[in-house]
Amino acid sequence: MHAVFEYIPLIIFFIVNKFADIYWATGSLIITSALQILYYFIKKEKVPTRNWIFFALIAVFGGLTIFLHDDVFIKWKVTIINEFFALALIISYYVFNKNIIKQFLSESIKLPDPIWVKLNLAWAAFFAFCGVLNWYVAFNYDLETWVNFKVFGLTGLMFIFSIATILSLNKYMTDESEDITNAIEDSIEITSNVISKPQHNKDNDKI
Repeated sequence: MHAVFEYIPLIIFFIVNKFADIYWATGSLIITSALQILYYFIKKEKVPTRNWIFFALIAVFGGLTIFLHDDVFIKWKVTIINEFFALALIISYYVFNKNIIKQFLSESIKLPDPIWVKLNLAWAAFFAFCGVLNWYVAFNYDLETWVNFKVFGLTGLMFIFSIATILSLNKYMTDESEDITNAIEDSIEITSNVISKPQHNKDNDKI
């Protein structure tokens, strides 16, 4: 699954933090994110927009974390990314008339247009909630608790929300042959693909 590739930096971040400290872990996050971009260059593929954005945020906030020896910057990065996702979904729909969630999931499930709008807003609200929740945990609990929340808590919330969302849409699905399993898999990958061009939809080249 493509999402596994996207989580490699997060997994390494967790492991390094366990055996070293947050500053070494932050350094590993910057390096692995850079290696992900290098991977696309080696394969002579276009680097997804999200990877450039993630790397820029990680380089800036991670660099400040290491240089100033202050973990507050790396904590803010997670909140900023989630709020960016929320804004991307809202602005793309209300300003550019593009429903990113529909474009990402439309080959897996068929839904009435009003439901696609609600689904897009639901994901925007979810990302906004995750951003606020990360801020609360980061600045009200110790560092170890925040790291565990970042790696397991947010990831777990994403899986639960993805599965619950698709299952709740079952009654609206218009095609009896739809593969709910594929829809759930696509939904799970939204957090790592929502602001990039989905590889299976040529119409998204305009985004």
